[in-house]
Amino acid sequence: MSDITDVTPRGEEQAQALKSVGWLSYVLHLIVAVGAIIPGAQAGALLLVVALVIDLVKRPEAHGTWQSSHFSWRIHSVLLAGLMYLLTAPLFLLFILPGQLAWLLVSIWFLYRIVKGMVAMNADRAVVS
Repeated sequence: MSDITDVTPRGEEQAQALKSVGWLSYVLHLIVAVGAIIPGAQAGALLLVVALVIDLVKRPEAHGTWQSSHFSWRIHSVLLAGLMYLLTAPLFLLFILPGQLAWLLVSIWFLYRIVKGMVAMNADRAVVS
């Protein structure tokens, strides 16, 4: 009888684990981004916070790999979108339609960033600005 051993290098296992975490985070971001564009389909900010925490906790493990760019990309996307939502929030108080239009544009921009990152992740390459 021969023992079957795992011949997968540890680095490869870690890379696959990080990729799985990345996909989970991207899917959570995608749910929120699509929900922000479709009226009445708000998934809630809680999913985005969960994804952000996952990215912040796992980011150090990706240091020095092509996946590091994805963690930074997702974190920056959330922070920039949040800032843009905050800056355009007063438009809702003063003018409903311009406020809705501004939030729609921010949501489309956020969706674009998530899809761009997912495409790069699927190709096993870093995401670039």
